[in-house]
This record gives sequence, C-alpha cells and structure tokens, in this order.
Amino acid sequence: MADSRRTPPRGSRPRGRTGPGRSTSTARTGRQPAVAARPGGSAAASRGDGQRRPRLTGRAAILVLVVAVLAVSYASSMRAFLEQRAENNAYLEEIAQRSASIDDLEREKRRWNDPAYVQAQARERLSYVMPGETSYIVLDEDGNALESESELRDPSEVDADQVPEAWWGKAWDSVQLAGRPPKAEPPPLTEIDGSQQP
Repeated sequence: MADSRRTPPRGSRPRGRTGPGRSTSTARTGRQPAVAARPGGSAAASRGDGQRRPRLTGRAAILVLVVAVLAVSYASSMRAFLEQRAENNAYLEEIAQRSASIDDLEREKRRWNDPAYVQAQARERLSYVMPGETSYIVLDEDGNALESESELRDPSEVDADQVPEAWWGKAWDSVQLAGRPPKAEPPPLTEIDGSQQP
C-alpha cells in the first residue's frame, strides 16, 4: 500500500502558515524577532553604560504630593468626625438623663394623687397630726429639735462620775471675783533695746 501522506519533494521550501496577524517572515527565515528592550530596565544593564535612572521621578513626586494632600484632608475630616461623634454622644447622654428625670417627676406626680402619701408627707414635713393625736418633739441638750435621722445617746454612755455644777456655784464665784479684782500687771515693753531691766 502506498503511503497516503504526501511528502514534499526535495528542494522545495516548507510552506509557513499564514493568516491574519501572522508574519510570513518567521516562516521563511526561521528566526524569532528581536524583543525591544524596556527603557530603564535590564536593557541599561545589558548596554553596560552605567547610567542609573533616578529613583524619584516627576510622576512619583506628584503621586507623593497627591497622597500627602489626601492624607491631610482625610485627617482633618476624621478629626471633625470624631469631634461631632463625641458631641453627639454627650447630647445623647444628656437626653437620657433628662428623660430619666422626667420619669421620676411623673412618678412623683402620680404619688401625690394618693391621699395616703399626702397625709404621710404632711406628717413628716409639716409635723401635722390628725384630730385627737398628740405630737411630741424630742429636743437635744441645746434645746433644738432633733432631726429624724439623729439618735439619742444611751444613758449608760454618759459619764456617771461627772457631777454637774449648780448654777449658784458659778454665781458665787463671780461675786468673789468682783470683790477681789486681779492685780494689775506691768504693760508689755513697746521697744526692745537688748538691755535687761529688773
């Protein structure tokens, strides 16, 4: 059987594939096209001229400037945001305190509608009594009324050895003092001259 594949005759050129976007020069020459070196890349090193590209170019400087301006603007915006948030929290706390005080006042108002509470407050604050009752007020040693929170001392705590002096004893001492006035002492020196006087 004959080979069904066709072999090109000797001496003929191989046909390259052609089509849209393909170059026929590679098929004819069999070489790859040269790759263009990137500027500032390894081409400078392959050239061996020793020139280095500066690290900070104009574009990089503009980029750094833009980033700095954005950072400053965002920082001021962030500071304003934090201040407003703190102020808002303070207002919310004040609103909560005032609503709590309003609730307390409403509760107090409802309590004043109760006659038993009104009667208890009249007894406590104004010392009122109902008809037929007798009110007693406890006084301290100075004659002032004791507050409801005050406590009287236990009589066992009072010093039993201390005997109070009678009023006429103090009066007799003043009479004796009037009959014998104290001796006059010399007045103090007005000037100090360093000398000792007998």
